[in-house]
Amino acid sequence: MLRSSSRFVRSWIAVAAVGSVLVGCGSSSEEPASDKAKPAAKTEVTVEPIKASTELTDTNGVKVSLKKEPERIVCLFALCDDILTELGIVPTATNSALLAHPDFLGEEKAKEVDVIPGGFIAPEVEAILSHKPDLVIGLGDTHGKLAPALKGATTFWAMQPETWQDSVGYLRDVAALTGRTAQGEKAERTFRAKLAEAEEAPSEKTALIIYGSDENFGVATPEGDVAASLFPKIADYPWKSRGVEGSYSLEEILARDVDVLFVETLSFGDADGKLSEKLAENPLWGKIPAVKNGDVHEVNSEVWAKGRGTRSLGIVLDEATAALR
Repeated sequence: MLRSSSRFVRSWIAVAAVGSVLVGCGSSSEEPASDKAKPAAKTEVTVEPIKASTELTDTNGVKVSLKKEPERIVCLFALCDDILTELGIVPTATNSALLAHPDFLGEEKAKEVDVIPGGFIAPEVEAILSHKPDLVIGLGDTHGKLAPALKGATTFWAMQPETWQDSVGYLRDVAALTGRTAQGEKAERTFRAKLAEAEEAPSEKTALIIYGSDENFGVATPEGDVAASLFPKIADYPWKSRGVEGSYSLEEILARDVDVLFVETLSFGDADGKLSEKLAENPLWGKIPAVKNGDVHEVNSEVWAKGRGTRSLGIVLDEATAALR
């Protein structure tokens, strides 16, 4: 029996593979060519105005206070990179590989952004501070331990997104702190319109997102995975969180008659190869309807597992709805 990883393991490995990426400081980034070619979403939505502020209580109740609009922002996880891209800002430094994606900065421009050594789990404090950041944004359950070392030298903001609503809230918060209110409203409106359009024509197919680097896969559930939180209203997604120690077996997945399967291969260290290829060694894998019908989709884990922001989630919606038709 193959068992899934716990929620903590997903939080740990979903971003353990950190590649090189990105540019300068709080400068404006050019709109990716791929964005210019995309037609606007058909569904019209309205969003609440965002008011610029240097002090706020964020979407999860954390108080953030700055002396002025931040110009030098260091990103310690990909949601930060996603949000800054949406606002037309390039981070001073990062340890995420997301910006190399063609719908963000692209490989060449991403190389201009300094990378914080130490990886996702243990970014080096001295390297962070060497960039003289006005603001450092990290993932709370991973980077919260850095707060004491950064105190007094910069402002550290610990985010903890679990659903797409959290991600939208953080987008609005960063837009307020950086004064990029119009950009924030536009990004939120674009994402909400795309989501509303997908929800207006939900698929009847049963979908599943799994992640991992080997046969010890995990199941992404809507309660704690941002990408998975989109799925209950766009497909049949019968996967609920079983808590920190919960797991799903391959036998249970087989019993649910999954029609469309999305696979996030999380490679790090010496791990290589696709998760779907490794799971194919188990005889139960081939019996899943999605596998038998060729409806297994290996997706970009930088976007699906790590991005978490409105730009990444827009890509997830595009790819998911196309596969679920």
